[in-house]
Amino acid sequence: MRKQHVIDNERKRGDYVMFTDKLIWVIVLVLLQLGFILYAYLRLREQYIRIQAVLTFISLLVVLYVINRPINPAYKLAWSITILLIPIFGGLFYLLLSVNRTRQNFRNSVRAAVEESKTHFVQDPDVLEEIEEISKHAAPQANYIYNLAKYPVHKNTSVTYFSSGEELYATLLEELKKAEHFIFMEYFIIHNGIFWNSILDVLKKKAKQGVEIKIIYDDMGSIRTLPAGYSAALRSYGIECYEFNPFSPTLSLRLNNRDHRKITVIDGHTSFTGGINLADEYINKRQKLQGYWKDSGVMLKGEATWNFTVMFLQLWQHASGQPVDYEAYHTNSMDFPADCRNHSDGFVQPYADNPLFSEVVAENVYLNMIHRATKYIYITTPYLIVDNEMITALTLAAQSGIDVRIVTPRVPDKKTVFMITRSFYEPLTKAGVKIYEYVPGFIHSKMMVADDNYAVVGSINLDFRSLYLHFECATFLYHCREIHTIKKDILDTISVSEEMTYESCLQMNHPYRLWLSLLRLYAPLL
Repeated sequence: MRKQHVIDNERKRGDYVMFTDKLIWVIVLVLLQLGFILYAYLRLREQYIRIQAVLTFISLLVVLYVINRPINPAYKLAWSITILLIPIFGGLFYLLLSVNRTRQNFRNSVRAAVEESKTHFVQDPDVLEEIEEISKHAAPQANYIYNLAKYPVHKNTSVTYFSSGEELYATLLEELKKAEHFIFMEYFIIHNGIFWNSILDVLKKKAKQGVEIKIIYDDMGSIRTLPAGYSAALRSYGIECYEFNPFSPTLSLRLNNRDHRKITVIDGHTSFTGGINLADEYINKRQKLQGYWKDSGVMLKGEATWNFTVMFLQLWQHASGQPVDYEAYHTNSMDFPADCRNHSDGFVQPYADNPLFSEVVAENVYLNMIHRATKYIYITTPYLIVDNEMITALTLAAQSGIDVRIVTPRVPDKKTVFMITRSFYEPLTKAGVKIYEYVPGFIHSKMMVADDNYAVVGSINLDFRSLYLHFECATFLYHCREIHTIKKDILDTISVSEEMTYESCLQMNHPYRLWLSLLRLYAPLL
């Protein structure tokens, strides 16, 4: 027991060192910037009235600009109120965040990579025709994903669902050991520990065998879990690696655009996705929060893995600045291993969303499922921070007699976000939506299943960050056997959860409910 305590303390100390090593210079530079602004203000305060009038006028112009932007109304409201509450610096602050040359370069680079990759997707018309013959509900969803994001729907793909990080971890390790040509991994969080180190051991061996290995990790997501320059350390092992959107001390909205995806691709025929990052809490080998960490994911074997291969290479081209030969990684299905060939387990459509799309693809996929459900919609999400469109869809479904159930955590990982999540309980439960809090601990899985026929499993939370700001991915499943397994897992999760009723929402004291209302107003900016 004492030994474990020492290990835990060493791990925490290591986390702290990594955190400070990477952030201390950023904090210093930010403080210098704020100090310069304060100095400029003090030097010019004798002209305060004139400057106040100019800055207030700028703030009013910025509010008009925000109101007329083609963005979600919730963002318009939150920003407009913020700017008007602090008219002297509000507009200037927004301009400092928005008008940024680096941010524009970032957007241009990502867009160029995504546009180039689209030419490597070809939708098999026979597959679409088969869906249309089977279901008038599934075909529009498949068409939407392909028409907007260009990710085709596939057959000849097997699906394996994992109801926990422990299950996925064991299978992932075994599949990585089988790699012969290339391994791609893209994750929001990588953390030294049992999970990552055991994978890294396999990757080192594979690199020595000549297997091509490419890794992308989000710099902000891993800022507290990896030391500065970690990508260089991986390159010393023969592993190509880049940080996505490197963290910098500049004030820019670009810092919000994080790579929240979880992707592994092996030899172009096997892929993994879901909510599981490469850190020990996801397999319950490190207790980051009280109780059990519940998560989920899927493994695909077959033709649908091509979607994830291209998805990864899009951001690789951006992060590395290197041109990509997509077809060099397009494995012919005839060359797949026996367990990856000739499967007919329904229709499988991996897809991605990013904040540079003209539409919010991730949210619209969810909305399509909700609108077309005829019996039930079951959802698991660690955060429930949704816009008016999602609230309307969920309440309309419940009021129409659809069994709508949502599972959120009882144990929070972020207290403010947890309170905002709870602030949405009252309007939803009033309309008949059933909300459950997972009592054993923290639920991190992001899933939606409907009518025994449709499911989505991926990295996409039901919150503003996932739906509007982050780079995300998921897999849409139709008519697959594993959909029944997903449904059973959610029902098993509900059986150990506590229902949060409308009556229980009303029992909260009035000051607390008022505070939740204020938090909801600023939910888009958190």
